[in-house]
Amino acid sequence: MAEKFRNMMYAIPDDETSSTYRFIIVAAKRARQLQNGQRSVLPAVNKKPTVLAMEEVRRGLVPYTDLNQPEEEMIPTE
Repeated sequence: MAEKFRNMMYAIPDDETSSTYRFIIVAAKRARQLQNGQRSVLPAVNKKPTVLAMEEVRRGLVPYTDLNQPEEEMIPTE
């Protein structure tokens, strides 16, 4: 059971609504932030910044915006 949890910790999620590429980029940027001294929002069981960053992104704790997505047009409600 512990081995299965360990493998899930390193796995890239198979989410159809978001891309694997986006997950990797967001996790890499978060890992860089952790390496530069920012604190993790999770208890640091494993001290590796890459593992912490992947877990934070997987849980949805890292906010990000996709600049390539077109913004919805604002329609006046009068």
